Amino acid sequence: MSTRALRTTQIHPVLLSGGAGTRLWPLSRAIHPKQFLALTSDRTLLQETAARSLGDAGFADPVVICNEEHRFMIHEQLHGMGIEPQTIILESAARNTAPAIAAVALWLMDRDPDALMLAQPCDHLIGSLPDFYLAVAKGVPAAQAGHLVTFGVVPDKPETGYGYIRTGAPLAGVDGVRAVEHFAEKPNSETAERYLASGNYLWNSGIFLMSARQYIAELERLQPDMVTAVREAMSAGKEDNGFFRLDEACFTAAASLSIDHAVMEHTDKAAVIPVEMAWCDVGSWRSLWDVSHKDDAGNVEQGDVILQDVKNSYVHSDGRLVAAIGVEDLVIVATDDAVLVADAAHAKNVGKVVEQLRRRNRSEETHHTTVYRPWGYYRAVDIGYRFQVKRIMVKPGARLSLQKHHHRAEHWIVVQGTALVQRDGENRLVRENESVHIPIGMEHRLENPGKLPLHLIEVQSGAYLGEDDIVRLSDTYGRA
Repeated sequence: MSTRALRTTQIHPVLLSGGAGTRLWPLSRAIHPKQFLALTSDRTLLQETAARSLGDAGFADPVVICNEEHRFMIHEQLHGMGIEPQTIILESAARNTAPAIAAVALWLMDRDPDALMLAQPCDHLIGSLPDFYLAVAKGVPAAQAGHLVTFGVVPDKPETGYGYIRTGAPLAGVDGVRAVEHFAEKPNSETAERYLASGNYLWNSGIFLMSARQYIAELERLQPDMVTAVREAMSAGKEDNGFFRLDEACFTAAASLSIDHAVMEHTDKAAVIPVEMAWCDVGSWRSLWDVSHKDDAGNVEQGDVILQDVKNSYVHSDGRLVAAIGVEDLVIVATDDAVLVADAAHAKNVGKVVEQLRRRNRSEETHHTTVYRPWGYYRAVDIGYRFQVKRIMVKPGARLSLQKHHHRAEHWIVVQGTALVQRDGENRLVRENESVHIPIGMEHRLENPGKLPLHLIEVQSGAYLGEDDIVRLSDTYGRA
C-alpha cells in the first residue's frame, strides 16, 4: 500500500511527553528530561517526533499532553520548527499513558467525532520514515474498522529492554495487519532468544493508531472509573494562556496505568502491523550508543573529549574536558555538576543512582545548573553562606513576573544588552556595566526591551535563597 491513504484521511498526531528519562542521567533530569535533549542530531527527541507529521496533507497539527512543568519548553521547541499544536494539555499529576491518551481522545471528539489518533512517545527515534508512513497507511483501514492498532518492530537481536508482542492470524480484508495474540513483558536473555528464534514476536514500539471514539469505548468497558475521572478532569479543566489545564483533583483520581495494561492486553480489538523502520527507544546509554555515529574503535564522542586506546565506549562532555585512557565498554558522561562512569553492561542501572539522589534530596536528581524558563534561563554560578550568584539571560521582548522576596535582596549587574527594571512602580533603564539593587520586600520586575538577548549577573543575599521565596503579583505566563 502507498502512503496515499494518509492524504485522504486526516490523522491527529498525539505527542506523549511524559517520563523523567532517569536511565539517561545525568543528561536527562526531571525538570529537563531526555525528550528535550538533542542526543543524536541538531533536533531534540520531541522535535524529531513532531517532524514526522510535517509535509503530508494527511496529518493535522499535533496535540501534545505533558507535565505542567514542561509546557513552555514544549511550546518553544515546537514554535522554533514552525509547528503550532492544536493544543497542549497539561497533566497536574503523572498518571501514565492510558489516562493521558483518554484526555486527548475526549478533547478531539469534541471537535472531530471521527478523529483518528496516532499516539507516539516523544523519546523514540525512527530512522526510516518511508517505512513508518507505509505502516501508518496500512493501519488506517483497520483503525477505521474499529481496531486499536499498534506497530510491532521486527526484532534483529534478543533485546531484554523492550516489551514484546506475539502476533496472531492476519486480519481479514486488511492487508499487512495481524491480530495480537498477547503482550509480553521485558524478558530475560533466554526468553528473548526464544522469542527471536520463533519469528512470531515483535518489539512493542508503544505507538498506536486508533479512533478516539473506539479507544474511549473500550476504556469505558475495561476501566470505567478511569474514564469517569478523566471526563470530570476535562469538564472542570480550564484554558490557560494557550494551554488546556486538566483539573488536578479529578485527574489524580484516575488510576495510573499504561495503555497496554489498561486496554491492549484485555481487548479483542488489538491489532499489530509488523514493521522494519529503524526504530529505537532511546531509553539507556547502551541504546544511545547503538544509534550514534562511532569512530573506528567503536567509540561515540560528544563534546570536548580526548581518547587514547579506548574501545566501544560512550564519552560525553557538556563543557569540561574529559580524557580517557586504556578503557573499553564504558559510559562516561560529564556535566558541570555531575560525572557518571559506568560499565556499559551495567549502565541500565543508572536509575538506581537517581533513586539514591531522590532519597538524599539532592538537586542533581531534578534539575541542571542551567534552568530554563519561558522568558529565558538562569544558571547557578556560585553559592555560599547567605549568598548565591546566578547568570541570567532574558530573551528579546520577554519579561519576568512582577514579584517580591521576603528573605533575600538582589543586586543585578548588566553585562550585555539593556534591562528595563521596575522598582516599586518606577521604571529605569539599566545598560551594560551598570547595576541596580533590589532590597528585601521591594516589588520589582525585569524586562528586556531590546532586540538582542539580555545577560546579567544576579547576586542574591539573605537568610533564605530558595526559589520558593518568590511572591508573584502578576505574570505574562499565567504563573501568578
